[in-house]
Amino acid sequence: MEVGRSSSRKPYLVVILIQTIYAGMFLLSKAAFNGGMNTFVFVFYRQAAATLFLVPLALFLEWKTAPPLSFMTFCKIFLLSFFGITLSLDIYGVALVYTSATLAAAITNCLPVITFLLALLLRMEVLKPRTTSGLAKLVGMLFCTAGAVTLAVYKGPHFNLLGHHNLLHHHNIEEHEGHVPSGKTWIKGCFLMLMSNTFWALWLVLQARVMKSYPSKLLFTTLQCFLSSIQTFVIAIAVERNPYEWKLGWNLKLVAIAYCGIVVTGITYHLQAWVMEKKDPVFLAMSTPLALVITLFASAILLGEIISLGSILGGLLLVGGLYNVLWGKSREQSIVDESCLRAEVVKDSSKLKETEEDFVSVA
Repeated sequence: MEVGRSSSRKPYLVVILIQTIYAGMFLLSKAAFNGGMNTFVFVFYRQAAATLFLVPLALFLEWKTAPPLSFMTFCKIFLLSFFGITLSLDIYGVALVYTSATLAAAITNCLPVITFLLALLLRMEVLKPRTTSGLAKLVGMLFCTAGAVTLAVYKGPHFNLLGHHNLLHHHNIEEHEGHVPSGKTWIKGCFLMLMSNTFWALWLVLQARVMKSYPSKLLFTTLQCFLSSIQTFVIAIAVERNPYEWKLGWNLKLVAIAYCGIVVTGITYHLQAWVMEKKDPVFLAMSTPLALVITLFASAILLGEIISLGSILGGLLLVGGLYNVLWGKSREQSIVDESCLRAEVVKDSSKLKETEEDFVSVA
């Protein structure tokens, strides 16, 4: 019994770990961008670092047992890498330049809503608002949307946990954002941010389908990283040809690239594939608000950023929405399990009855 409970808790623990890693990614990558790192070059370096980290592991652990890779499956993985990783990350970087970190965090936390809608369109998810579980999922979606909107438009009173000090002695991120984008630039940034998250959501949904034809998770992740490295290099070299922008030193930029490439892309993508195999894409997407909540407090402690009342309220709404949706999905799964158990009991009873009748007839 304890083993069963432990295994059922693993996906929940893994998604918390994933979002904690993403929070670290936000802090380090934001610090690198503030230091002048080109976003396109950064995306290429992180994918290249992930590929170098994963290739030896994939060849050693799964190469001998891997299923054959057909040309059609390869094309699917290529397109999955291009839309879900390359375009999503590159567009997100450009959108972050056009807008603000607050808006980026808000729209990113709309990812569960986008993923759920895409899953509904592809008939991978079912919504029954007349049932308790369906109503909980719907309310959770509304809470997530309300939380994202609150984070974007409402600030309220500010709270500085450490006064003017922080553990890393880092300047406040807002000091680096001295310009206020124009109306057209802001709208363009919003559109690009929404497009980036749509590609990411589509990647989450379609990855589960592609994995059915190629179930080797580590090789699957490695191949995506390798293909996205080539794709991001082509884009980066076309956009940025100044050799100075490609130089790396022993500084925070290198730390951010190594962390995002090895820990985030290399390890987290593999963990995400495992979660989607055990649960589903919507379950994974619903955990994304946790990264924002962790980032809010971590940035206040490490970078000395100021937390607003709007951030706290928005975070609470996002967590409330996450709880509602996960409870609804857990409730639906328990009903399915009970139905399967009843069907097995009825089947076993009918077999026992047939055996007894045969025994009586023979006697």
